[in-house]
Amino acid sequence: MMNHLFWRIKTIKVIPRKWKMVKKASIFKKKIISIWKKIRVCSSKKFKKYKKLSTKNISQELEVVDSEAVNIFSDDDSDLVALKISILGDCQIGKTSFVAKYVGDEQEKKCLQMNGLNLMDKTLVIKGARIAFTIWDVGGDHSSYDQIPIACKDAVAILFMFDLNCRTSLNNVKYWYIQARKWNKSAIPILIGTKFDDFVQLPLDIQWTVVSQARTYAKAMKATLFFSSATHNINVNKIFKFIMAKLFNLPWTVQKNLTIDEPIIDF
Repeated sequence: MMNHLFWRIKTIKVIPRKWKMVKKASIFKKKIISIWKKIRVCSSKKFKKYKKLSTKNISQELEVVDSEAVNIFSDDDSDLVALKISILGDCQIGKTSFVAKYVGDEQEKKCLQMNGLNLMDKTLVIKGARIAFTIWDVGGDHSSYDQIPIACKDAVAILFMFDLNCRTSLNNVKYWYIQARKWNKSAIPILIGTKFDDFVQLPLDIQWTVVSQARTYAKAMKATLFFSSATHNINVNKIFKFIMAKLFNLPWTVQKNLTIDEPIIDF
């Protein structure tokens, strides 16, 4: 019966207009399947399988992990360790540029955009285990607030971001932190100041004021503080390596840096 039906469909002559409709339906179907894969991977419990990684020589592997990166999802998820990471912060502070710098140009083109939410992927291969980051970037306007629960639920780390050149975005970190902790109390908190390349041009007294306030906030949040620049790739990869080391309890640590005029790292 099925073979007969397939033969009949195959012999139907599709006119150009119908072919366009079929093509559009096929593209839509692929997008739906892609979204479902992301939701399935992020909601799975496989991110608990941290013991697949050996700590032997892992610090060296973390240093070269970017050269081993692959930006694909395999149909076979048996060896996949899925890690969901959320990013919160105001509009126009460089969140999307930060993520795009990490995942790369090709993966940025595959970014899934929904109302108030962007999803990007990056999969790394370490000692035969595939580590799949799915990064949930929440828009910073009022219309995106409803996305906070779904973005934060089951996340292993939450990045709270602000523009180093905009004190208002730093003050608003308090709101983002309170909202995030309503839905996830266990995720690793990281406070990130963006656009360091512009910030370093400011007078030293202004830099000192921002550094002091940011360190106070990070201490209250029990978060690690990083200053970064997507434009010059300052501390972007290092932040994700830090997350890996923290999650898997690996012997790789960052060096604290509290020197004004340099990208701050404090914990």
